[in-house]
Amino acid sequence: MRLGLAEVTGIGRPTAQRIVAERERGGPYRDLTELVYRTGLTAAQVEALATAGAFEVLGMSRREALWAAGAAAQARPEYLPGVVTAVQPPLFTDLDEHELMVANLVSTGIAPGDHPVRFVRGLLRERGVLSSRELRQAEPGRRVEVAGVVTHRQRPATASGITFLNLEDETGLVNVICSVGLWSRYRRTVRESHALIIRGTLERSVEGVVTIVADRVESLPLRVTMPSRDFR
Repeated sequence: MRLGLAEVTGIGRPTAQRIVAERERGGPYRDLTELVYRTGLTAAQVEALATAGAFEVLGMSRREALWAAGAAAQARPEYLPGVVTAVQPPLFTDLDEHELMVANLVSTGIAPGDHPVRFVRGLLRERGVLSSRELRQAEPGRRVEVAGVVTHRQRPATASGITFLNLEDETGLVNVICSVGLWSRYRRTVRESHALIIRGTLERSVEGVVTIVADRVESLPLRVTMPSRDFR
């Protein structure tokens, strides 16, 4: 999966277009210093691109690029070319799976091929928490527990105070219904937690859509999450 430069946090379309236009005008960038000198990127922007892995094409790992970002950001058109010097970087280890996922989420908002819940699935399985995929095979009327990152909180005006949640785990989405009473009981947890463990009764519509009618909610601690899209 490939993302455009504009999708990197802190870059945006105008800066991305400037990077591309300068590359087309003056040829490929040889290193970070030349990139900054020709485009005027800030240190924060260079670090954002480094975190996203944008400099792997230059033969630099994410950690190596982050190390070099500060020195490279000093390369400005008002200074003579070649005056910026950088300390030789130490021998960095590669990012592990979790660190790579965190870097992707922080820099672009998505983590292709991975998900924060995957790293706690073992603990959830020991507790009996079902994944979104497993819910599709579970029988209606059964009380189950599900867990995931909150992606949406919605309370339509026609729903008489009922709140609808969407949880996302590494296998898909889970639809959750929160009654007025449950919302009042767990208001702070449901509103403020980025990820939740929810117990409730499984319902399946004629069309096969699975929904959990919640009766208990608790926070699911994760090392990294992203903001949800809410009704506020």
